[in-house]
Amino acid sequence: MYVDGFNLYHGLHEAYGRKRLWLDLVALARSLRPSSHLVQVKYFTAPVMGDPQALSHQETYQKALLAKNPGLLTITSGRHQGTFIKCRKCGSSYTRYEEKETDVSIAVALVADTLTHACTDALIVSADSDLTPAVRTVQERTPGAYVVAAFPPSRFSADLQKLMPQSLHIGESKIRQAQLPEHVVDQATGIVYTRPPKWR
Repeated sequence: MYVDGFNLYHGLHEAYGRKRLWLDLVALARSLRPSSHLVQVKYFTAPVMGDPQALSHQETYQKALLAKNPGLLTITSGRHQGTFIKCRKCGSSYTRYEEKETDVSIAVALVADTLTHACTDALIVSADSDLTPAVRTVQERTPGAYVVAAFPPSRFSADLQKLMPQSLHIGESKIRQAQLPEHVVDQATGIVYTRPPKWR
């Protein structure tokens, strides 16, 4: 399963606030494809910018995911690029940060994994239409590969749905049932990761 972290985060936040953010991606993958053998969940994201508390929550969440699912989950971090913006009306200026590399990283991983037969089924958790060229490449170069889009809550892509008619929306019941425990213990280190109070 290939997870577009920010696409999923914003969909969850828009639909349910913060109460569904403590999501076990491995459990979600298994519930969405119960008859498939899960090889790995690949989670693509970028560090939060400009909010130290949110960054701390993100880091805790990622460590909890890895502790709960050793060997089954990898995290690929992208970056943010700042753009200098100046208001034409008032003249004030600010820097707007935009996430970079996530869609490209997902596309590269998807194509590489299917072409090398590291997987036969690919579930993409995203509604980013920028992934359509990668999906099209997989379909053309690896006809036996089964690629499905799982749209996060409040997210949809007609382009992806057109390419993958068996796409699906992730419902709240799947999200609710795939939450991490309140406290996740890293069996290797004994460190405990606790759900942030704001995420309850």
